[in-house]
This record gives sequence, C-alpha cells and structure tokens, in this order.
Amino acid sequence: MSKRVMITGASGHLGGKLFDHLKTETDCHPIGLDIRETNRPDCHVADFSAPGDWIELLDGTDVIVHLAADRSPDASWGSSIENNMNATLNLLHAAAKHDVKRFVFASSNWLHGGYRFSKELLTPDLEPKPVNAYGVSKLFGERLGEYFSREYGLSFISMRIGWTQWTHGNRPGRHMAMGRWGQEMWLSDRDYLNGMTCAVQAEDVNYAVLNLISDNAGMRWDLEPTRAVIGYVPMDSWKADVPAAMAAKSWLLKQVTTTFPAWFKARFPDW
Repeated sequence: MSKRVMITGASGHLGGKLFDHLKTETDCHPIGLDIRETNRPDCHVADFSAPGDWIELLDGTDVIVHLAADRSPDASWGSSIENNMNATLNLLHAAAKHDVKRFVFASSNWLHGGYRFSKELLTPDLEPKPVNAYGVSKLFGERLGEYFSREYGLSFISMRIGWTQWTHGNRPGRHMAMGRWGQEMWLSDRDYLNGMTCAVQAEDVNYAVLNLISDNAGMRWDLEPTRAVIGYVPMDSWKADVPAAMAAKSWLLKQVTTTFPAWFKARFPDW
C-alpha cells in the first residue's frame, strides 16, 4: 500500500533528493513542506516555528520525514531554538493530533562532536557530547521523540546523518574539512537515500536512534543497530586521505581543545 510521506525541508539539499527519490523509485507519495518556495509539485510553503494552516496538510499522512532546520554548525542559540527546537515540537504535536504513524527525524553526528579526538565506538546510546547549539537542538529533538513515542504511540526513528556534501558532487576526498573526522563521516547519496527509505518503510519500530554513515574504512560510528532495526546495508565506502597541513591543523586543535584543558584541570581542579 502506498504511503503518503510528508517531507519537511523539501526544497533543501537533502529534502529535495529524498523527495525525488521517493517519487520516482518507490511507491510512496511524497508531499513537501518548506519555508521557501520550490518548483516541485505537491510542495507547500510552511513555517513550523509556529502553529498555522500547514497543520491541516497532515491529514492522511502516514510518515513525516523532518529535515527542515537551521543546519549550520555555527547556528546561533536563537535560531537553533526557533527553527530546530520549536519547529520540531510543533510538528510532533501536529503529528500526534493527526494520527501520523511514523516520524523520521534528521538528527546529526554533531551530538557526538565532543568525541572527535577520542577513541570510543560511537554507538547510538553513547552519552551525548554536543559542542554547539545545533548539536544540542538535535539532542532535544531526539528526547522529544522519545516522549511522543512513549506517550502517544508515535513510531519515532532518529537518523544521525553523516556528511552529505553540497559541493564536489558529494565525492569524498582531501578537500573535506575536519581532517580524518570529516572524511570518515562521509555519507554517499545512494547510502543516504537507501537509509532514509529504510527508515520510512521499516516495520515494527517504536523508537530508535541510529547512525547513518557509509561503510568508511576506520570510522567509529556503529552501524550494526541501523542494520538490525531498519535493514540498512551501506553500498559505498571511503578510506580517509588527509593532507599533511590538515593533519597538523587537527593535531593543534586537539591540543587546544582536549589535551591542554585536561592537563590544566588535573593540576588545578579548583581554578
């Protein structure tokens, strides 16, 4: 049976790709919502930061894929609260009111940004360590989803999406920022589309938080829960190739943000 899938952020980089994929490659019927106009059919202008007429567009919707957000790692607290936190809360309330069956939430690896220079396996249940307002806003969305799943019976799947670049045709390589960390979180277009489609179509999931990365050599994001819960099998992989200058920059950043603060705190605990 065809699913009616509401995609927020449908005019954006990720939303547009998913809208077109679901429309042409699956039996789903995608409907788009975005704060900006788009020339895609079945897309509507809506601002989720406040309740409005857009809520009625959810009638008959089976699945919401919530991609709309201020996606910048440098997003201010004000923007993160209005465009990410408030918008997600409003959309979840609307989903519960209209008996939407599933809510697929576009989360982020910035929830674990504080583990960049450590060695832990990045499992979905590892203690969060966001380093910016954007990461905190995504953690807030996941916790909201847990509440709505428990209290309203809404199936909620949070996908911690890797790095799908806007530039370079999303090809991985030495041009990518953040050194090894950046390259190892690369997510190819077809793995992104495959993973999100799996999240839309998976059966019998009440609540799940899952990593969505390509199968990159040496990467620390645990994909086993993603395979087990929604059947995601990555098709692409990349082995990091970090230029010497980028490696030196990453080393210096580690000393400034991790090594020296830990040394200072150990020696001056009451400072």
